[in-house]
Amino acid sequence: MARQLDLDLVEVAPQNDPPVCRIMDYGKFKFDAAQKAKESRRKTVSVGIKEMKYRPKIGPGDFETKTRQVLRFLSEGHKVKVTIMFRGREVFHPELGKKILDQVAEEADGTARVESEPRLDGRNMVMVLAPDKRARQSAAARAAHDEETGGTRMAGASGEAQGVPDEGASGDGFDASARDGGVDEGGG
Repeated sequence: MARQLDLDLVEVAPQNDPPVCRIMDYGKFKFDAAQKAKESRRKTVSVGIKEMKYRPKIGPGDFETKTRQVLRFLSEGHKVKVTIMFRGREVFHPELGKKILDQVAEEADGTARVESEPRLDGRNMVMVLAPDKRARQSAAARAAHDEETGGTRMAGASGEAQGVPDEGASGDGFDASARDGGVDEGGG
């Protein structure tokens, strides 16, 4: 039958009793399988690990800039290794590094999850953040819902409806009194 139709007789399931054969164009079958494999390879995303380094005495502007970069990496689908580098006697105050890592994790709360908790590794404290697809989807759904309703929430004096957190007058997450008072926490 296969010769009459100018096709190939292909054994599909040799382990069955009796073995199962199929009449098909084997060249076309191989081509289609190769195309499917190529398409599936194209859809895969290579997840890299990006690293962002902070210091315990980082300023508010640098913190915002580096954290914005971390959020961009996460939105692109990369994992991010956040490292706090301690120098000199700073290593005796790991709570300062933990505080910064907690702030980074809080900033990335809607888009990422903490994959490995902060841990001290020699003179560095390390935490790994991974993109959280479910959190991103729920944030997109909330944004779509806000657009449908017209976004008519009333804003308080702090501008909370625009997405600005109400943390003092500055909204940057740092204690304004410590910044304005000119207190040097580093002693140097």
